[in-house]
Amino acid sequence: MDLKTAIYKRFEKYVKVDTQSDDKSSTFPSTKKQLTLAKMLAAELRTIGAKNVKLDKYGYVTAEVPATVKEKKPVIGLLAHMDTSPDASGKGVRPQLHKAWKGGDIVISRRHGVMLNTKNCPELAGRRGEDIVTASGDTLLGADNKAGLAIIMTAAQYLLEHRAIPHGTLKIGFTPDEEVGQGVKYFNVKAFGADFAYTFDGDVAGVIEEENFNADGLKITISGHSVHPGTAKNALANAGRVAADIVASWPENMLPEATEKREGFVMFTDIAGGIEKAEVSGIVRDHDMKKLKGMERQLEAIVAAKRLKYPLAKIELAFREQYRNMKEVIIKHPAVMGNLMAAVRKAGLEPRIKPVRGGTDGARLSFMGLPTPNVFTGGYNYHGRYEWVSLDGMNKSAEVLINLAREWAK
Repeated sequence: MDLKTAIYKRFEKYVKVDTQSDDKSSTFPSTKKQLTLAKMLAAELRTIGAKNVKLDKYGYVTAEVPATVKEKKPVIGLLAHMDTSPDASGKGVRPQLHKAWKGGDIVISRRHGVMLNTKNCPELAGRRGEDIVTASGDTLLGADNKAGLAIIMTAAQYLLEHRAIPHGTLKIGFTPDEEVGQGVKYFNVKAFGADFAYTFDGDVAGVIEEENFNADGLKITISGHSVHPGTAKNALANAGRVAADIVASWPENMLPEATEKREGFVMFTDIAGGIEKAEVSGIVRDHDMKKLKGMERQLEAIVAAKRLKYPLAKIELAFREQYRNMKEVIIKHPAVMGNLMAAVRKAGLEPRIKPVRGGTDGARLSFMGLPTPNVFTGGYNYHGRYEWVSLDGMNKSAEVLINLAREWAK
């Protein structure tokens, strides 16, 4: 089986299924359309010969690739998520294959003026000569994370067809709602039965990730006092203006658009309200827990100052834990990253360890007792019309998966 061709055929099929999740939904999964792909994947796993294929009431698809060695080896999980981001449309995705890219502009859409090149995406520079896949300029592509689905499915089929390759038991897990932070909310780690796992949901070829942001949500609620503007002196407390003042008081060099690499930030995501009531929602992110708590104290100090400035208003600030840095767990199990780095090198790449400026299902799973770093899928510019993935990078990721199976069997 030609891995690269098989990966693309699957990827092309998966991205055409709209699986956009909804962060405002109260159901799980957040959208029923995710189940359409879940059913397809479960059927396909049965077709390729995977064992114990299940699709549960939450939309989790699980399966098993039986061991080919008699000795007891660690059980390894392989995971990817089915949903795409709410940030851009995932309906009617039309993938385009730009073969053997020679440099210069990749035209995604002339009509929309969407061009991809090394100026607007420097990460593309190392992909010269590779087959690049984009969407059509009207939607996101969905490589985040249907590339991961195609990689795992194709590598699993290869291992099922090549029983001479030594490996222990492999568990497959496809999850919904990762993009809205709920991907493993109901995932049964004990029933899944893996000792260690890997999410295939990452960066350009060679990049592996063992740490992510610590993350909290924030909410500021302001109750104002409305009176006629003609008699407003010393009597009016405009909640909307108080909200704007708080947001404007946060340092500009500590916003996401001004930070990179390991620099943390506060992002105000939603601001709504009027004179009597206003609400500000946002997120706090940093790889260092002490720095995250330091930013929260800084915001608390700003709010305290505004209470003095606006004594007629009631201002409340609350933080809610979202996820924590998975490195805290993964570092206790050196074989997890050791085998991954060996697998990447055997695929002809030098592993590049990079911190995730966000979160993954792996972060939640690690703290649920399943250490789960992240493996590259060969793409970039996720969540928008400029999204792209290298088919060659996807192929390398599948090689890494097969190599991982071998490494854990040693």
